[in-house]
Amino acid sequence: MKKAIMYGAGNIGRGFIGALFSESGYHVDFVDVAKPVIEALNKDHSYPVRHVSTSGFDEVLIDNVSGIDGTNSDLVSDAIAECDLMATAVGVNILKFIVPNIALGLRKRFARGAKPLNIIICENLMDANKIVEKMIKDHLTEGEGKTMDRTIGLVEASIGRMVPVQTPEMQDGNPLRVCVESYGFLPVDKGAMKGSIPKIKNLVPEEPFDFFIKRKLYVHNMGHATTAYLGDYLGLEYIYQAIDDENIKLIASNAMQESAIALSRKYGKDLSGIIMHINDLIFRFSNKALMDTCKRVGNDQKRKLASSDRMIGSSLLCQEMKIAPIFISVGTAAAVCRYLEENEIVQSMDACKKALEELSGLKPEDDTSKLVFEFYDMLIQKKTVKEIRKAAEEMRSRIVTGIV
Repeated sequence: MKKAIMYGAGNIGRGFIGALFSESGYHVDFVDVAKPVIEALNKDHSYPVRHVSTSGFDEVLIDNVSGIDGTNSDLVSDAIAECDLMATAVGVNILKFIVPNIALGLRKRFARGAKPLNIIICENLMDANKIVEKMIKDHLTEGEGKTMDRTIGLVEASIGRMVPVQTPEMQDGNPLRVCVESYGFLPVDKGAMKGSIPKIKNLVPEEPFDFFIKRKLYVHNMGHATTAYLGDYLGLEYIYQAIDDENIKLIASNAMQESAIALSRKYGKDLSGIIMHINDLIFRFSNKALMDTCKRVGNDQKRKLASSDRMIGSSLLCQEMKIAPIFISVGTAAAVCRYLEENEIVQSMDACKKALEELSGLKPEDDTSKLVFEFYDMLIQKKTVKEIRKAAEEMRSRIVTGIV
């Protein structure tokens, strides 16, 4: 049986990527530092994945699995040296901690003359392949780096499946159980793969891949975050509650449409296909059974307001394609509100301007900044979401009709 390494035994690792590997005929070794999870995997050699929806659930048993303690460099690197396929899903901030083990495993692999290896990078990170490549090569010699270029595929992936934080209720008596939505396609960068493309269930190799990365970040992630921040504004706990609000739904949908038009123009992609994807996302956001929270989806505003990330990155793409990111700016303003609140900074226009520039690099005179300031002012005045939505619609109408 072929062997796969899943670096990260968390929600995406167990609830998506590792499950696809197992269902495709691989024995999956999960690498993690969470010893209770590793011990449970080595005891049961299986775990349940529950696909949940508002109408109920179905469950599958994922087998042929085991665990490796991530603190044991020898075991981890030996497994990497011998595996047929690998993926990471550890979170952007953890990558730096796992890279030494990966580099050691590749060094052993090179010494044994192993065949090419594809490492699927399942992290919410723009240019993840380039970043991970540099991190790994910092631990390799120049010669090993050249061997890596020839034999190791660093393959970006677009993770569309939504997997919330697992509650005791979701675990339902089994700490290894993962509740997920049923959506399970895995687009990956076909051009980055070395050797033959592995036969993995629901794997969608695409080339060029930049469009799919940006569609995930600037449509899915941006729309999800906008829903979360406006849900926060209304004091709602769950994403399904937020998207059930008609005005939030319209703002999030329009924000995603702005990105969709920009992506269609930038990459020459059919707009109708992206709009269909947006309609599917809105439906998926309403999945009550996921119990995904506005707090979780909207956390880490420092990263999400960075220049290339979901909120500002989508706005800049719109500007590049001559589209006013009006509804995206509503979500961005709400994100700034939450950032200031969580950092115990008094809400004020000066605080907004300073935070936006520090986090995103946007200057106050930038067109996107001006849009954000306008909606931020409405938010701190405690305008209703309906009033904010109407203001955004009127602003769009003026731009479309050429009225300044």
